[in-house]
This record gives sequence, C-alpha cells and structure tokens, in this order.
Amino acid sequence: MKRLTKQQWLKYLKYLTFSLITGILAIALTNCIPEPSSPLRIATNLWPGYETLYLAEDLGYYDNQSIRLIDYPSGTEEVKAYRNGEIEGAGLSIDQALSIAATQENLKIIAIMDVSNGADVILGRPDMTNIKALKGKRVGLEPTALGSFMIARALEKNGMSVKDIEIVSLEPLEHERAYKQRQVDAVVTFGPAVPKILEAGAKVLFDSSQIPGEIVDVLAVSTEAIANSPQSIQSLVNGRFQALKYLEENLQEGATRIAKRTQVTPENILNAFKGIHQLNLEENQKLFNQSDSSFVMGSKKLINIMREKNLLPKDIDINTILDDQFIKNAKLSTP
Repeated sequence: MKRLTKQQWLKYLKYLTFSLITGILAIALTNCIPEPSSPLRIATNLWPGYETLYLAEDLGYYDNQSIRLIDYPSGTEEVKAYRNGEIEGAGLSIDQALSIAATQENLKIIAIMDVSNGADVILGRPDMTNIKALKGKRVGLEPTALGSFMIARALEKNGMSVKDIEIVSLEPLEHERAYKQRQVDAVVTFGPAVPKILEAGAKVLFDSSQIPGEIVDVLAVSTEAIANSPQSIQSLVNGRFQALKYLEENLQEGATRIAKRTQVTPENILNAFKGIHQLNLEENQKLFNQSDSSFVMGSKKLINIMREKNLLPKDIDINTILDDQFIKNAKLSTP
C-alpha cells in the first residue's frame, strides 16, 4: 500500500475535520428546529359561562394561535376526557375540578369564569309549588357531583334528603326529552334545556340564587400544558377576557354571534346570562391574590359539604390547585 505524503495527510485531515464539523452543525441545527406543536385542546359543554371562549374564537382573537376548543355533551364527558389525556384543559364546575384534583395532582385552576346566580335550576311539573312536592317523585339529574350537590342542597334547605326522592340518572342532552315524555317528574338542569322545558309548562322549584356563591365555573389546565404551552394558555386567557369586554360593550351583537353556535335565540342567550355573573379580569385578579377571599372561602365550604356527602374522596387545600400566573399577566388589548 502506497504511503501518503505529508501534504496528502494534511489535506486528508482537513477533509475529516471539515466533515466532522459539518456533521455536528447539522445535528445541532436539527435539534434547534422546534417540533410541530400540537394544539392546546380545551373542552367545554353547553353552559352559558363558557360561551365567551367561543366568542373569542369567532371574533378572531385566537387566529394564528394553537388553540382548539372542543364541545362535549356534558361535564361528565369532559372529566372523562381529561382523565384519559384527550384534552389539556377544560371549563369545569368547581366541584368537577375538585373531584379531578382529589385523584390527580396535575390540575390547576387558572381563571374563574362565572358564578351561577339562578342559571342552575330544578324544574318540576306545573302542579308542583315547591321542593317539598318532590317527596316520592322521580328527579332526573346528571350523574355528577354538581347534580348531586344541587339536589342535596335544595332538599337540605327544605328539611328533606335524597332518601325522600327517586333519582333518575340523565345526561344533559336527555333532560328535555325525559321531562316531556314524563319519564321524570322534575329535573335538575341548566343551559339550553331550561327555556325548552319551561315552554313545556314546567315550574322553577329551586335555583342557584338560593345558594349564592356555591356553584362556580372555572378554567383549568394540566401542569404538563402549563410547562409545554404557556404562550397558548396565555392567549386563551387573554382572548376570553377580551371577548367578555366585547360582550359587555356589544351585548346584542355578542348574543347574536353566540346564538348562531348554540342554535337558540339571542333572547334566550340574554336570559341565560341573567342567571350568571361572569367574572372580569379585575375580579379574577382580586380573587387570585385573595384581596377578595370569597372564592377561596366558598371553595373551602364546598369541599366540606362534598366531604360530608361523600362526593369527594379526600380533603383538598384549594390554594394548592390555584395558579395565578396567567391572570397576573393577562392583557385586554385586542390581539
């Protein structure tokens, strides 16, 4: 084998060095290219307090953002989806958020959406005058902590218990049909089903205004999403509060936009909004920094009630599942 001259060796070494550096740079550049990001999947159900998220989407506040809103038929399905890792976050009633947090440590509440002030109702037959008329009757409700909590509180305030009624498990989409087909004598319900059941002659026997501050809806996400998609979460929060501001300033037009999605009339949307108080950014900031302690105190009361009624498997410190960073950094300027 012919030996290489000194000059040939030097050329060969330069070639090897150049090849090695080129290879290292190629690997480094490849590693710097971000992986295509998956959308931030946020679940909701047909509750009026979540409609500002869809209004934000309709107004274009989420354009060019990696956010996907998913409408589920019920809060029960949302909870299942979260537990199965099918979504990164959801609009949840506070009891649902607590139920998840009791068994999974990765849930964080990042915003408080609304407080129910009459939007959750118990509707009964036309001849019923009050909750006591439910004794021995069939009451339909969603098989969640919220459904159980609502009926338990209504009965408790009237000197009764769940032993006095027959509970019929119904998903929200079944409420109207079950009532009209007389499969139940009363139903614990909310959202679009309410005006339709009222039109069928039902009477309001009880509503959430009689238990003020106890039914709250929140926006919650996983700790993994907070670590992996903080910018998308911030955009989600910013857009929601900007949409709420738009709605406050353009109530009729906002209701018309929302009505197209929910397939009810703008008037029904406006009536539904009367039954809730949607918390703005300033109110959220006060609740999260606890200059207004009502949310934390109310949640502690709810936790105690849920524990007493075996609706929560263990005690929870509400402060451990609050994450205020997105509320602190939220901006109301139009994206």
